[in-house]
Amino acid sequence: MKSSILKEIVSSLSFYLQGKEKAIELTLITFFSRGHLLIEDLPGLGKTTLAIGIAKILGLDYGRIQGTSDLLPSDILGVSVFNKEKSQFEFKPGPIFNNVVLVDEINRATPKTQSALLEAMGEKQITVDGNTYKLPKPFFVIATQNPSEHYGTFPLPESQLDRFLMKISIGYPSREAEKEIIKGGSKRESLYQIEPILTKDEILKIQDEITKVYVSDKIADYILDIVWATRESKYLEAGLSTRGTLAIVSAAKTNAYFEGRDYVIPEDIKKLYPYVIPHRLIFKPEFEAQKQEIVKWIVENIPIPL
Repeated sequence: MKSSILKEIVSSLSFYLQGKEKAIELTLITFFSRGHLLIEDLPGLGKTTLAIGIAKILGLDYGRIQGTSDLLPSDILGVSVFNKEKSQFEFKPGPIFNNVVLVDEINRATPKTQSALLEAMGEKQITVDGNTYKLPKPFFVIATQNPSEHYGTFPLPESQLDRFLMKISIGYPSREAEKEIIKGGSKRESLYQIEPILTKDEILKIQDEITKVYVSDKIADYILDIVWATRESKYLEAGLSTRGTLAIVSAAKTNAYFEGRDYVIPEDIKKLYPYVIPHRLIFKPEFEAQKQEIVKWIVENIPIPL
């Protein structure tokens, strides 16, 4: 039953995102882990379609924010407006008050505006004019960014990157998948007609069940061995934070849950570490170009618990 839910959603969305099953699966694992997702890729590869599809198939409210150099924090969070009839200020919520929020081209927004997302992503709440407002449950941010070499971008600071559970790319479709896209045309409009597979209550129940997945002492030590290897690596200026450690645990628990287990095994960690770890690390400048290879070397050299 547990694994069939994930497979059913992936299968349904694959009709709209042909050849992107891996990206859909990773997005769902991030969502059910109560994390947030960063997608770094070129424009026009289906990032927006993925975000809309996830929201619709889960029956959730969807909001979109377009990153631009003149985007203000109030454009994301909302603003207090004076009501003459009541002689008081009223808060008008911004697009952040949706279950699924797509922040498109986040690195085109200025650092000040990017920082408006920090409290929302970390605490599931925002503060405006001294008042705190809780965000809806579930709450999921999908941010996209263009590769850093693109003109007019502002790199995300480490504190922002650390709040994304995973960083993935969608990539080009296969030749056969793209041929089908050419023959069938865009299916974006029909996305809005998708019937939800789960209710909000069912989603929240699954998220609660995932937190109860068992992590043994051996697995905890295995994770800590990986974490401390990054902190002590000669290739890095800074290793994984405690938030990064918890991200590995959360992703592994979710993967175990959807594979029908109530306990984590090393394979859960090895499957997901390429998407959970690298974006959280600060590499020495001379090793920047070898990020993935270094992370793979670190993890593969940690003995697997028996």
